Amino acid sequence: MLSSIRGAFVMLGECVKMSLSNILGNRARSFLTVLGILIGVAAVIALITTVNGFSGSLSSSFSSMGAGTLTVSVSGSDLKSGLTTQDLAGLTELDAVEGVTPSVALSARVSRGGSYKTNVSVSGRNSYYFHRNGDIVTRGRALNIADEDYMTFACLISPDMVEEFFYGVDPIGESLYISGIPFTVVGLTSEDGDTSVAGMMSGSPDILIPYTTAMKLNSVNVVTSFTVYLADGWNSEAGTEALEAALDALFSYEEDCYEIMDMSSIEDTMESMLNMVSALLAGIASIALVVGGIGIMNMMLTTVTERTTEIGLKKALGAMPWQIQAQFLIESFLLSIIGGGAGIVLGLLLSLILSKVMGTGFVISTFAILLGAGFSAAVGIVFGWAPARKASKLNPIDALRSV
Repeated sequence: MLSSIRGAFVMLGECVKMSLSNILGNRARSFLTVLGILIGVAAVIALITTVNGFSGSLSSSFSSMGAGTLTVSVSGSDLKSGLTTQDLAGLTELDAVEGVTPSVALSARVSRGGSYKTNVSVSGRNSYYFHRNGDIVTRGRALNIADEDYMTFACLISPDMVEEFFYGVDPIGESLYISGIPFTVVGLTSEDGDTSVAGMMSGSPDILIPYTTAMKLNSVNVVTSFTVYLADGWNSEAGTEALEAALDALFSYEEDCYEIMDMSSIEDTMESMLNMVSALLAGIASIALVVGGIGIMNMMLTTVTERTTEIGLKKALGAMPWQIQAQFLIESFLLSIIGGGAGIVLGLLLSLILSKVMGTGFVISTFAILLGAGFSAAVGIVFGWAPARKASKLNPIDALRSV
């Protein structure tokens, strides 16, 4: 029993040596055959690893931007179309809520002197918004509680508005007409604008004014969109439950009056989309592996034809068909494994370069490496089977006749 096992290992070792010798003996052809597998595996590894790194960076960015916040969109009911200033003040009294920032958007005609611009995005915000987004004001002051309470005509403008209406002039303290009403410019906003998720979804406005003033310009007395900042110790799930209880009471427990969106739902959607993209790209890259497998089959078929005499001699000396088949399968397998190993290294290197260029994290994907190695090995076996079987079926007399 032991001798038969040892004999099988000795034969396997001899097959491996002969396969390597044949591969090295036809370096150019072997390289071109391996190249297809190499490119396919490298593409799969690079694409999956890059997408995973991008996904991780995007997820962490979303989490940092939207941590502890809930975005509420109010559709209202027949009796109550939105939330009043008093309703928002009541929400801030909840234990789960640290603060609320309403958002009242409008599109206005803005002018100064002989210059004007239509469809300018104007957004009404409160003082707590500037407390949470302190970096948004680059010069001047932010809007304060007095601006809200007295519905003042104060505004902050973006760099685009400065270039449009105050080129070469210090805008602080100057007047700017919004929908025909003179507003005093009290501050300037940064070029990046609001970097929170809510701000990114709604877009960075050109002008910021007190939300109470924006409600007056819109001829409304309710707010339909606002962001809730959760207090310390409250997670999104618990905060959502507390907020839902308060909003249900405000809307007399009518259904479908509002929608609460937190970061987990956005992250889940983004993750599913990136997974679909990753699977699609991996499928496309796998086509190169199939092409490489066809190249292996072509090379092995050619090898069988060239080594007909060798196969005939081995059979005449007593080699069994399965031994002949094993030798050619091992050779095909080694070709694919060599290409797969080189492809994994090249794919990781490409992914590292792409992550540096894109500014995303580099995360080695074990799944991608196993997929590339498994796929390359499977390609070697599947596409090497037919040539190996053909070699094992050769008649030794016919094979020796070609000598």
